Amino acid sequence: MRSNRATVRAGVSMAATLPMIAGALALGIPAAHAADSPARTTLKGTQPTWATAKADKGATANSAQVKARVYLAGRDQAGLAAYARAVSDPSSPLYGKFLSAKKAQARFGATKAQVAAVKSWLKSAGLTVTGVTAHYVTVSGDVSAAEKAFGTQLHNFAKGSKTYRAPAKAATVPAALKGAVLTVTGLDTAPHKSTHDDQLPPPDAVFKNSGPFSSYYGSKIASTLPDAYGQKVPYAIKGYTGKQLRAAYGAGTYTGKHVRIAITDAYASPTIAYDAANYALKHGDAAWKTGQLHQVLPKNYTKTEECGAAGWYGEETLDVQAVHAVAPAADVTYVGAASCYDDDLLDSLSKIVDNHLADIVSNSWGDIEANQTPDLAAAYDQVFQLGAVQGIGFYFSSGDNGDEVANTGVKQVDTPANSAWVTAVGGTSLAVGKGDKYQWETGWGTEKASLSADGKSWTGFPGAYTSGAGGGTSKTVPQPYYQKNVVPKALATANNAAGNRVVPDIAAIADPNTGFLVGQTQTFPDGSEKYSEYRIGGTSLAAPVIAAVQALAQEARGGKAIGFANPSIYAKYGKKGVFHDVTDNPTGSGLAVVRVDFANGLNAADGLLTSVRSLGKDSSLSAVKGYDDVTGVGSPANGYVQSYRRR
Repeated sequence: MRSNRATVRAGVSMAATLPMIAGALALGIPAAHAADSPARTTLKGTQPTWATAKADKGATANSAQVKARVYLAGRDQAGLAAYARAVSDPSSPLYGKFLSAKKAQARFGATKAQVAAVKSWLKSAGLTVTGVTAHYVTVSGDVSAAEKAFGTQLHNFAKGSKTYRAPAKAATVPAALKGAVLTVTGLDTAPHKSTHDDQLPPPDAVFKNSGPFSSYYGSKIASTLPDAYGQKVPYAIKGYTGKQLRAAYGAGTYTGKHVRIAITDAYASPTIAYDAANYALKHGDAAWKTGQLHQVLPKNYTKTEECGAAGWYGEETLDVQAVHAVAPAADVTYVGAASCYDDDLLDSLSKIVDNHLADIVSNSWGDIEANQTPDLAAAYDQVFQLGAVQGIGFYFSSGDNGDEVANTGVKQVDTPANSAWVTAVGGTSLAVGKGDKYQWETGWGTEKASLSADGKSWTGFPGAYTSGAGGGTSKTVPQPYYQKNVVPKALATANNAAGNRVVPDIAAIADPNTGFLVGQTQTFPDGSEKYSEYRIGGTSLAAPVIAAVQALAQEARGGKAIGFANPSIYAKYGKKGVFHDVTDNPTGSGLAVVRVDFANGLNAADGLLTSVRSLGKDSSLSAVKGYDDVTGVGSPANGYVQSYRRR
């Protein structure tokens, strides 16, 4: 399962900086500003694409209230992007020369003079400054004051069946502040948040899997049920454990010792410590040591009902247990957001960067690209770049709805996985055989057919598409330099002749039918709360698994941070034994598993539901030889972790 939510850019010599700036633009960073008039400077992307003349419902009342964030550009936008690229690129002389959080802020952060100038401008327009951080200034006030400050009228616009407020044209700032303001968010009122996909059962109500199960792929064949693809097929895995995943992805003797991993989600499970310890004990993972699991939480939570706060507990549980299962010695810090909205999720990411809480950050949430606005993209990219200069890498799940057509009616990728500054993690169906031996993987994509009433056939086999790894070509982010000469031209140019970012970059286990076993305290029908276990999947499993594998790689590297990993991942592409080249048809014949579920999600009282789930059927996306838009360069093979080893 994966939770779904929602460009600034130093300090090398001028001779080194100039060519890097061109490369930074190729990473997909739009210029934040463009001249509007001698007195004002436009903040590009602050008028949503849905705020059109046709959708305009008239001016918003002057007395209506506005709460906004004015993001600070810092003292060297272009230099930040240039340095972030240089320290992340194995071919650069600055590779690995990371800065401390303090030095990064001193070199690229906003100056006191910039902050003072921004505050003065906002106050002079009649807005009230309600807060100041290293990244933004928050303000509140009425519409008339906001219109005066940002040089645009605020109107009401139809968006689908609802009406939201938005700028009638892009916001502007005084020309004197061109170098100080990155963007502004909050002028439009459309939701910018994460939501949950169906792969994650809500932990506030108990969920259990029925059997029969396979303990490893193919261990129990559904011999009494109809054939699929001309053969008997196995029952779904009960749920892989850490031992099996470590073997599949080449962990060897590495455990992630002395490596710090952070996990971000919204809210926080009140039973995470108990559940994580109990699960490790039951499944042979190393016991959690005192102080190995930390939580950094906000003072107050908001929008708990709107965001379905309890539904996020299972997400944290999966992320924490998957990371520990694969990298049992890594230090884990969970950073919970106050809500599922972008502003709060951005704050969680900023906490990690500002305090350098970890070198590796796993993020199992996102939204469709159509819901992303350029102002928010710029704010996210700034945080990712500040992380990159410190040696912090961000890993985002690519989504659980394939090309998104079945979900939204439009072919598109997810965000923030579409950012050129993060590692997008796609998903696979994984077969681990007897003795923990890796057999094969397909791209994760499921078609489901139910058992007929007479039990003699699968109705409408192979059935309807249900879910699969997110991927495809961005419509908004230009092709990053590291994807050139690796990503097939047909994919890169699918939406733009000049080439765009393609998702994902790398992949790991995601299919819930070959998924991971987790343990969580859940609420039973009688009101009791008890620890229970179930199988789970989605690219929100793939993301923490890859984050954990990166921790093993960092340990192999002598503890030296990998940082933003994409340049090194693509540099390793094609090297023998580093990646499993995942395809949809690794055995030469169709693949499927039989799954039996409780109709009520708890027990057999209301009957069982039997279905066959086909593997490697991901909407219009295909896992093929070489790079593809389901699994990227592939999944880590035995040589991946070793490839980072210092020689």
